[in-house]
Amino acid sequence: MGNHAGEAVANERKIAGLTQRALATRTNYSLSMVKAVEQGREPASPGFLSAVAKVLRITPEQLTGAPYADGKPLSDAVNNLAVLLAEGRYARATEPGDLAEIETDLAAAQQLYRGDRTRQTIEVLPGVIRRIHGAVREETGDRQAHAYTLLTSAYVLAEWSVRRTGHLMLALPALDLADMYAPYADDPNYAAFSALARARLLTHYGEAGVAAHLVATAIAAADETHVGHVMAGYSHLAGAINQARTLDYAGALDHVMAARDYARRTGETDLYMTAFGPLNVEIHSHAIELEAGDPNKAAIEGAKITYSADSAPTRVAHHWQDNARAWLMSGKPDRALAALNKARAAAPQQTRLHPSVRETVYGIASAQRRQSDGLLGFASWLGATL
Repeated sequence: MGNHAGEAVANERKIAGLTQRALATRTNYSLSMVKAVEQGREPASPGFLSAVAKVLRITPEQLTGAPYADGKPLSDAVNNLAVLLAEGRYARATEPGDLAEIETDLAAAQQLYRGDRTRQTIEVLPGVIRRIHGAVREETGDRQAHAYTLLTSAYVLAEWSVRRTGHLMLALPALDLADMYAPYADDPNYAAFSALARARLLTHYGEAGVAAHLVATAIAAADETHVGHVMAGYSHLAGAINQARTLDYAGALDHVMAARDYARRTGETDLYMTAFGPLNVEIHSHAIELEAGDPNKAAIEGAKITYSADSAPTRVAHHWQDNARAWLMSGKPDRALAALNKARAAAPQQTRLHPSVRETVYGIASAQRRQSDGLLGFASWLGATL
């Protein structure tokens, strides 16, 4: 079988001079979980990998091997974005053209991201951002303030895109630039979005305390308007995942209940690309059950979720990725593979690039006495060696 994260955990643990029991104690996970992950019998959850990486003073990517190739060259696009982010506030501006046209092009890039075309998002973003820098330097007054809103929004989208594709080192400069330009924008909500994106990144690295503070700040800043309700609900979902990653089930559940209350008021909405509403709240409810509660409950209840044709495909795919892991942890590898195929159908690019999918595939291979043709075909598509 190919290398799974559990093997990397075992190797790094030994290099650090820790026993399995010591690692379990320091990460707040059970000894049986540490053993199962290292042996490939259990998939390494994002929370487990974050906790282990923090203890071993490495990054989660050193355990998962991310970023992965997605079957087509991504390096040129990533390199172009990396150069732009390295330029920072000295970014080379280009001729902006009409501000309304820039806004249309940025909206198109956002739709590429929403539609599981993140590679294409990364390809077009540097050109759009350079034009926005041109607009910021040419415009004055209200039009300049609006250009700053577009610039902040574009850098937030850049952070989302590189995080989804596993290029985490590019997320930090993107967030710093979003934070830099947000105070000059005519839409104050992007400052909160930048802070929430940072909270999610901190959650990924196991820094739950600062992440929780940023989430609480965003919730406190939300007003009693429709936009405020969306912001507060979206913030609570970020808080739920943060608490679940620390195995604080009660705290995560409190956030989900608060988000559910806001979702009843907002209904389904994609305001600010949040995909917030009752569906996303239920998806998060099953995610925290998987991470910090009862995986079997997450598997059974999660399989019942229904969604409309216009639901965000990447959100739906992420749910089926989680549901697959839940079925595997419940001892149902065949149902896990079926859920992975649903994730692939909904958002193939995201599914191919997500570390948890590989971990689930390796776990299914370990659980099956004889690897099925379906699993071998999925692994081949994924680029994983069993």
